[in-house]
Amino acid sequence: MSNAFVEPAYGVRSLADVLPAVAQALGHPLPGAVTQLRLPEAGAYVVLLVDGMGAELLRRHAHAAPFLSELLETQQAATAGVPTTTVTSLTSLGTGLAPGTHGMVGYTARIPGTDRLLNALQWDPSVDPVVWQPHATAFGRLAEAGVRTTVVNRRDYATSGLTVASNRGAGFVGADGADERLAAVVDAAAASPSLTYVYDSELDSTGHRFGVSSWQWLQQLSNIDEEAERMRELLPASTRMLVLADHGMVDSPPESRIDIDEVRVLRHGVALFGGEARFRHLYCRPGAVDDVVATWREVLGERAEVLTRHDAVRRGWFGSSLDSVIPRLGDVMVACRGDLAILSSQDFPKEGQMIGMHGSLTPVEMLIPMLVV
Repeated sequence: MSNAFVEPAYGVRSLADVLPAVAQALGHPLPGAVTQLRLPEAGAYVVLLVDGMGAELLRRHAHAAPFLSELLETQQAATAGVPTTTVTSLTSLGTGLAPGTHGMVGYTARIPGTDRLLNALQWDPSVDPVVWQPHATAFGRLAEAGVRTTVVNRRDYATSGLTVASNRGAGFVGADGADERLAAVVDAAAASPSLTYVYDSELDSTGHRFGVSSWQWLQQLSNIDEEAERMRELLPASTRMLVLADHGMVDSPPESRIDIDEVRVLRHGVALFGGEARFRHLYCRPGAVDDVVATWREVLGERAEVLTRHDAVRRGWFGSSLDSVIPRLGDVMVACRGDLAILSSQDFPKEGQMIGMHGSLTPVEMLIPMLVV
């Protein structure tokens, strides 16, 4: 497995560029949005995002997804943002902004001024999602411009913190199964101009549980391929369909895992342990940053990139970073190479039960399909 990292293509071909490009293709460009991405003009767009379906995985398992993999052969992959995790990616898509601006910088991130982490999937009732992510979404801006804008997602996501942060302003249609999703999408996309966004989480959850080398994952990929092809068949030829993912996934075997509760030296100087298994945010005690960097680099060697917040921001990993967002980032960040995973059996016991993981900048995690059909 390659140790090379893929840098995010903000402003060119990333998740943050998708809705600004769709808006332009619909004839309703978003004021202030700048992107080099160009999409075919149409009166209606359907955006299908498959959680966890990285471009490298789709290419590797082309036999299980003939419809989508054939499209991938002739269309350039795009990139997720950093970290390659659902909450960050879905908010980049929904707002048209890079993580350093929208502020959803990881699965877990420090609530500034506290010793608590915000789990952005489960959320925290004391945190207002509109305050945490205060920018108008691209969905909302398009709706205000007269575009029928619809989100099709599971019913129990309707009022989640993540949905409010990333999708507010759009109409929400609850749909829990493939047939419901198809019916909802066809109905919403009948309007012109319209943008219909539909999200499928099953491939990601299957990968976490069984791994991306499992027959269960391949079966789910095959199901998604059939659903995407059926969706295209049911939509009018004049409607454009765009198939995306939020990240890929890496299987991490037991021998490639480090538990910081067993390698206790990695706890030294760390006040709060955040992020996720493939991309860690380390919030350090006062004056401990240099020692933490040195210790983690010594223990991990070439298996991970260990760098300070300043260096990660300078590299452009999060795009333009607002002052309000900077304190949410770890003082030190650890991006895993290969199939390394960094766990804490004490802080995140459920992570140790996962096989497939994501978060880092490897090609398998960063490269995503961007398929126009």
